[in-house]
Amino acid sequence: MDSFAADPPITRTEHVDVLIVGAGISGIGAGWHLQDKCPDKSFAILEARDAIGGTWDLFRYPGIRSDSDMYTFGYAFRPWLEDNALADGPLIRKYVTEVAADFGIDRKIRFKHRVARAAWSSAEALWTVDVSGPAGEALRFTCGFLFMCSGYYDYAGGYTPDFPGADTFKGAIVHPQKWPEDLDYAGKRVIVVGSGATAVTLVPAMAQTAAHVTMLQRSPTYIASRPAKDPIAHALRRWLPRRMAYSMTRWKNVLFGMYFFRMCKSAPDKVRAFIEKGVRAYLPAEMVEKHFTPTYNPWDQRLCMVPDGDLFRAIVDGRAAVVTDHIDSFTETGIRLKSGETLEADVIVTATGLKLQMLGGVEIAVDGAKVDLADTVNYKGMMYSGVPNLASVFGYTNASWTLKADLICEYVCRLLKHMDAQGVRICTPRLADPDMPRESWVDFSSGYFQRALHILPKQGARAPWRLHQNYALDLVNLRFGAVDDEMVYANPPAAAGAAPARTAAERAPAA
Repeated sequence: MDSFAADPPITRTEHVDVLIVGAGISGIGAGWHLQDKCPDKSFAILEARDAIGGTWDLFRYPGIRSDSDMYTFGYAFRPWLEDNALADGPLIRKYVTEVAADFGIDRKIRFKHRVARAAWSSAEALWTVDVSGPAGEALRFTCGFLFMCSGYYDYAGGYTPDFPGADTFKGAIVHPQKWPEDLDYAGKRVIVVGSGATAVTLVPAMAQTAAHVTMLQRSPTYIASRPAKDPIAHALRRWLPRRMAYSMTRWKNVLFGMYFFRMCKSAPDKVRAFIEKGVRAYLPAEMVEKHFTPTYNPWDQRLCMVPDGDLFRAIVDGRAAVVTDHIDSFTETGIRLKSGETLEADVIVTATGLKLQMLGGVEIAVDGAKVDLADTVNYKGMMYSGVPNLASVFGYTNASWTLKADLICEYVCRLLKHMDAQGVRICTPRLADPDMPRESWVDFSSGYFQRALHILPKQGARAPWRLHQNYALDLVNLRFGAVDDEMVYANPPAAAGAAPARTAAERAPAA
C-alpha cells in the first residue's frame, strides 16, 4: 500500500528486486557487488543527474581532487592504475565511468530520475518509490530492497554563512559547489574563505593564474603534505602482477591509516608535533605557529592532505597567503576583518562547507508513518532501527569512503542471500533494549556535522548499534559476522511466505 499520494498521475510502474539510488562511486560499486554476488537479483540505478560520478561530476572547481589515496579510494575489484595517489576530479570521474561501462552497470542506470518519496508496506513486503522522470513525468518503481547510495550532502547547494554586507560586494561571490564555467579569475585578486579540504585545493590551483590568492580562515586546520605519487606502489608495480601490487599497496595504506588514526587518539601531542614539523619544512616557524597550529587534536576533524606541499609552495612563492581572522563584513571591494584589516578582492570564494542530507532528502514512510531518521538508531553503519529492507552507504570519516562502501555492499548481498535461503522477505533491525544509551552518530567536530546533528540518526553503546571507524574491525564483522543479531526476519502476514503474483511486465528485467 502506497502511503504517499502522487501528483501528477503515475505514468509508468516498474518492479526490480533491488533499487539503487545514486550513480556515484557508491552506486556503481553496489551494482558491481549485486552482479557478482547476487546475479539472480534484478536491479536498477536511479540517478537524478544526467551523468555518472556523483560528487566527481558535480564539483568542477579548479584543482578538485581526492583527499584520500586512490589505492584505498578506488574499488577493491578494479585496481587504480594511474600514477597519482591523490587524483584530480576528472581522473576519478573517468575511472568510475569506465568501471560502469566495463561491467555493463551503465546499462542499468536511469538518468534524470529524481526520487521524491519511498513508502514501505509490510503487507506486501514492498517499497513503492515515486520518481520524477526526465521530462517531469511521474514514475513509480517497486522493489523488495531499497539501497540508498546518494551520498551524505545536499546536491542543491552548499553551506554559506550569512555574511554581513555580502550584497554590497562588487565582484563575484562563488561557492565551490556551484562553480560557474565562465568564471575568469586570471590576473585577479582572490579570497578563499575557509581552510578545509576544498580551500587547500583551490588556493594553489587558482594561484597559478590569479594575481594573488588569500586563504582566509577563522582558525587553523591540520594540513599535511604527502607525495603525489606513491613510491612504494610504483616499485611494487614494476616487480609484481598488477592485482597483487594493487592489493599490497591498498593494505599498506589501510594499515598505516589505521595506525596513524590510533596515534592521533592515543598520543595527540606527538602527532601534532609530527605534522607541524612537516609544515615547517616549507614555512617559517612563526607562520606555522600562527596559521597552521589548530587548537583541537588531530583527527577531531578531517586531516587535509596536499600533494607535494603545493599549498605551502604557493605561499613561499608569494602567489598565495594565509590570514587567520574573523570576518566583520563584506565591503564593495573585499572583506573587512574584526582586527580592522581590509582584504581587497575581485573574486570571493566561500569554501565554507556542505549541507548534510540523509538519504538524498527522500521522504521515507513505513506502513503509513513517516520516518524521522533522527529518531532511529544506526544498525552496523548502514541500516536504521524499525526501517525494513533499506540500507544506505556512509563512508568513513577517518579513511577512504570506498573502503566502507565496499563492505556495506558485501553485507547487503550477504543479507539478501540469507533471506532467500531462509525463505523470508522482510528484515528489520529491532532494538532489543529500547532504553540503551544513545550518542551522536559520528564523533566528529567539523562544522558540517555539528550543524546537522538534529537530522542524523543516533548510535548505541554496543554492537550492532555502534558505528565503528575501524576498517579491520568492520571487515571481520561485516564480511564474517552474524546476519541475525537483533535483525527480525518475517514474511507478509497475508502471504504466509509466498511471493505475491506479478504481471509479466513486472517480472521483466529492469534493463
